[in-house]
Amino acid sequence: MASIHIDLLGTETRFVDTGRFRTRIITVENDKPPLILLHGGGGHAETYSRNMMRLAEYCRPIAMDFIWHGMSSAPAFSDKAPNEDGNWLDQFTAQVLDLMDHLGIEKAAIEGESLGGWIAYDMAVNHPERTSKVILNTTWGMSLDPTKVHEGDADLDALRETSVNALLNPTRELLRKRLEWLMPLGGVTEELVDLRMALWSIPQTRDALIEYYKRLFAPNIGEFYFTEDEIRRIICPTLVLWTDKNPIHGEDAADRLAEIIPGAQKHIMRGCAHWPQWERPEEHDAVVGAFMQA
Repeated sequence: MASIHIDLLGTETRFVDTGRFRTRIITVENDKPPLILLHGGGGHAETYSRNMMRLAEYCRPIAMDFIWHGMSSAPAFSDKAPNEDGNWLDQFTAQVLDLMDHLGIEKAAIEGESLGGWIAYDMAVNHPERTSKVILNTTWGMSLDPTKVHEGDADLDALRETSVNALLNPTRELLRKRLEWLMPLGGVTEELVDLRMALWSIPQTRDALIEYYKRLFAPNIGEFYFTEDEIRRIICPTLVLWTDKNPIHGEDAADRLAEIIPGAQKHIMRGCAHWPQWERPEEHDAVVGAFMQA
């Protein structure tokens, strides 16, 4: 039977301590172009466990735990304003850049799913000299033209409720409900619930995620979103990777992103929701691999 452990055979898991951040990474070391894989809010590097070995045929995949997530460090949250450099969302990007510097990576492709896509926007828009390609996987953190893109408020309310409930009372039932928000069409395994329970039960991680979600659902969160004018500044090759059942932002968001990003490619994965790399790993890896080789 397939498992996270079996999927990760051939990979290496280690901690990278730069003095500024301590980051847990899962990698396949080779001499191919690097691809840094960024998970969503509440997630962890194993979000990409089903993809690592196949992606290694095309690139050097590096999946990481964000700060405040998984087993990475939990620095103090910045209280700087949305328009100030060094605000709390900038801290995620600082971690990515810090890791790249430590690993001697001058420029990398970035795939970001959900929250990870928010940071992928930041890398592509504000750090183009460090970003070779960008894959926007069911992203969040963007403000798109409301006359062209519908935003699912009910989906957002469900995310808030399931996330906070599972953190305040991390039972298997509530953790499964949170994971099924990501994958309502199926795909949540008992092993994945076990892993999420283990990680969300780490006191440092649990406390940090409670603070993360408090900030994520704050009234001013929209001030941190990337605008269409900012997204139009992306100049690196871009793949908009979306699904037909994605919560909050549907296919119209993918259409709009592909329209405003110069030269962007678009691929819609059918029968998937918010974790397409886990739900349909073979399709995800074939599409991303082709994009990496192009």
